[in-house]
Amino acid sequence: MKFKIALLLFAIMTGTFAFARQQPKNIILDTDIGPDYDDVGAMAVLHALADKGECRILATIASNQYSNIAPVLSVLNTYFKRPGIPIGVVRGKAVNIPCAQKWDSLIVARYPHRIKDNNEAEDATILYRRILAAQPDQSVTIVTVGFMTNMANLLQSKPDKVSPLSGAALVKKKVRLMVNMAACFNREMGKFQEFNVEKDSVSSKITFDNWPSPIIFSGFEIGEKIHTGLPIVKNKSITNSPVKDVFQKSIPLDPNDSKGRMSWDETAVLVAVRGYERYFSVVKGKIICNSDGSNLWNKTGTRDRYLILKMPVPQIEAVLNTLIMHQPKTGK
Repeated sequence: MKFKIALLLFAIMTGTFAFARQQPKNIILDTDIGPDYDDVGAMAVLHALADKGECRILATIASNQYSNIAPVLSVLNTYFKRPGIPIGVVRGKAVNIPCAQKWDSLIVARYPHRIKDNNEAEDATILYRRILAAQPDQSVTIVTVGFMTNMANLLQSKPDKVSPLSGAALVKKKVRLMVNMAACFNREMGKFQEFNVEKDSVSSKITFDNWPSPIIFSGFEIGEKIHTGLPIVKNKSITNSPVKDVFQKSIPLDPNDSKGRMSWDETAVLVAVRGYERYFSVVKGKIICNSDGSNLWNKTGTRDRYLILKMPVPQIEAVLNTLIMHQPKTGK
């Protein structure tokens, strides 16, 4: 009995009790996985949190059209023992950016995956509508770590056989929160066009002007300060891991990554699942998205929040690196 009480006190002190007793969050990950490799870290974090019982991964959906994107998602889902997670890829007009470091072809060739081609993945908008329609009201968190193309397409979608609701009405009914790695809220930088917003600025403006549920932004200035990936590269006990392979191949190719890769996407996933309170403070207001992809902030708005660092950076890095090094459950 004393041992159980001690464990309980330890869990409360460390915060793990709070995470464990909460109902698992229903998460859809929307990613541009390819132009950068922090998306791979974000996938690892998400699967680690799912293994801990903190979330349910409803779908992994691509906002990028490069040819290997669905196979890459399939590799990572399969590695983490969830090969059946639905995978969607944006259709129609969309951004198409491949992996500069060529890590995608490395892991697709080396690891098993169910989906071999983007054409085998579902249409992203159709998948969103199907997944959302099947969930309880106000139960889904969408975390976006890429372009806003899918979000705009979803908002503009029409009623169909899975739901009589328009896209905007479906989002309002089913989505409790969007956590978004996008934009920049460090005014010292002046006018700034953050990559995820700028690459499809039309969709970004449609999304941020019309999204009906709350949004939490992990801005450029957050992930820029947080570096991850070196511990998994240096961990000799981890072998046959696509996550390790990606960081091991990519970190040496950029002199800016000597301390690890900047961790924009991992922070968004962490907040989507665990909330921001332990790690960050927030500023309330509403994003103003300009047509060129730059952004401002309306301090009198009420829908949105953006993150400000609270926990010391080395501690956040330790949390994220531990999750990135998480190994798949066996016998699943």
